[in-house]
Amino acid sequence: DPSGTFVQLRLGLAQTACRKRAPQRHCRVLESRRRPTCLACYKFDTSDVPKVLDKYHNCGPSHHLAAKEIRQRDEAECRAVEEAGKGGDTLYLPGMFAFSRGLPA
Repeated sequence: DPSGTFVQLRLGLAQTACRKRAPQRHCRVLESRRRPTCLACYKFDTSDVPKVLDKYHNCGPSHHLAAKEIRQRDEAECRAVEEAGKGGDTLYLPGMFAFSRGLPA
C-alpha cells in the first residue's frame, strides 16, 4: 500500500501457574481460567524510520456475552486504522502547522 504498512495482530492470552516475581522458562497453563483475546492494529508510514500513523488495541474476554458486538467494533476500528494516511484523510499532529499573525499592509 503506498500510504503505508498495515499490521493486524490477534493474540490469545492464557493464565499460567508462574509467579510474576520469579519468572520461569516453562509455565503450566491453568485450564479453567479466563482466556482473553487481544486485537491490535497499527498503520505505519513509508519513511525510512517508520512512524505510527494510527493504532487501535483492545483486550477483551472471549466469553463475554456481547462478544459479537465487540468483534464488530474491533473490525470497524481496524478498518479505520487501515485507511489512515490515504487520500485527503491524513493524520493531523499538534504542531504540524504553524500560523503567524500578519503585519498590517
